[in-house]
Amino acid sequence: MIDLFIAPLTETYFQKALIGGSIVAVVAAVVGCLVVLRRMAFLGDALAHAMIAGVAGGYLVMKLLFGLEAHAPGMLLGSLIAAVLTVALISFVSRISRIKEDTAIGIMYTGIFALGVVAVSIFRHYIHIDLMHFIMGDILGVADTDLWVSAFVAAAVLTILIFFFRHFQLATFDPVMAASIGMPVVLLEYLLTTCVSLVVVSAVSMVGVILVVGLLITPAATAYLLSDRLDKMMMLAALFGVTSVIGGLYLCVWLDSAGGGAIMLFCTFQFLVVLTVAPKYGLLARFIRMRNLVPQQLVEDTLTTILRYDKPTPVSVIQQYVSPGKWQDKLLKRMVKDGMLLKTESGFSLTDEGIKEANKVLRAHRLWETYLESIGTPVKEVHTTAQQLEHLNEPDTVDYLNKKLGCPKTDPHGKKIPNEI
Repeated sequence: MIDLFIAPLTETYFQKALIGGSIVAVVAAVVGCLVVLRRMAFLGDALAHAMIAGVAGGYLVMKLLFGLEAHAPGMLLGSLIAAVLTVALISFVSRISRIKEDTAIGIMYTGIFALGVVAVSIFRHYIHIDLMHFIMGDILGVADTDLWVSAFVAAAVLTILIFFFRHFQLATFDPVMAASIGMPVVLLEYLLTTCVSLVVVSAVSMVGVILVVGLLITPAATAYLLSDRLDKMMMLAALFGVTSVIGGLYLCVWLDSAGGGAIMLFCTFQFLVVLTVAPKYGLLARFIRMRNLVPQQLVEDTLTTILRYDKPTPVSVIQQYVSPGKWQDKLLKRMVKDGMLLKTESGFSLTDEGIKEANKVLRAHRLWETYLESIGTPVKEVHTTAQQLEHLNEPDTVDYLNKKLGCPKTDPHGKKIPNEI
């Protein structure tokens, strides 16, 4: 059993794949956190597909002008130019027309990708590029040049993110505030796009289009399910990226399958596991919350019943006016736990927080009664209808009613309307 893990580590190809894949996974996952939070996932896919035009252009120029074939720096420069051109065209189309950015991305990246495919087919005597290798990658055939390029790009991108972390953080979560305090929001957006482009360009030749997009998005999305802080999210994303590479490479060796596909399969499996068991945002946590959820209407009816009773209220009285049915035990326990009720020997009484919430509902109820009476609702229907409408007690709604009615002090029955809290 141990040999299954040790034996692959003695192979040079596996070591290079592990090092190269880990470098790409770390930088892609860290940048991917900003991509996910800014909802730029589709842009990463666009840049990855547009690379083929840049690779073809760089290959052709180096071949015709300098006689060099498969010259990595030339193809890297061509890919970067293609990425910048793609972003520029997307921005131009979305700004000067009614076409939205997501539509512009779809148009431009497919067009530039098609341009690359056509260029490869037309100049096939000069350009020797395996399109399947470009799309799927060959993580098990990593060259030393790929390792150096990915390491250099990773160091440059991570340095930028460290130096401008606070700027990226504020521009991501509150771009309006960032702009108001003088931050160059547009420049930061272009800087982030450049970082994404560099990551994609440096990784495509090693891991292929599909894997680089997967490593850019999936580890970041996995970390997003576990963290509400950007710095922690980035560290978790980097960890998930590396474990995806490690697990995928072992899976690839054991099953004798494609390396890129195995890594992406393991990465997706990690995401699904975290999606299921994440303590706050996972499916199990959501199921437990939904199972324990108590209808808000029952909570508000219970609060107003105890408020009107004006003394410790027995369960029998609550049942008479609220009819909680199967929710009764869960309802009262939850309200005690939430600090709205106190349980005494003679029944339940309101805490200060409970009184505050009850008065909000009572205020809404009496304002609705006043409104219903003003529009000619029959007197016998005013109270019953208001009991249904009192649950529409959002501050904006209640304030609107209050102003529309001229800030009344009492309801149609002469009872005082509680002041706004």
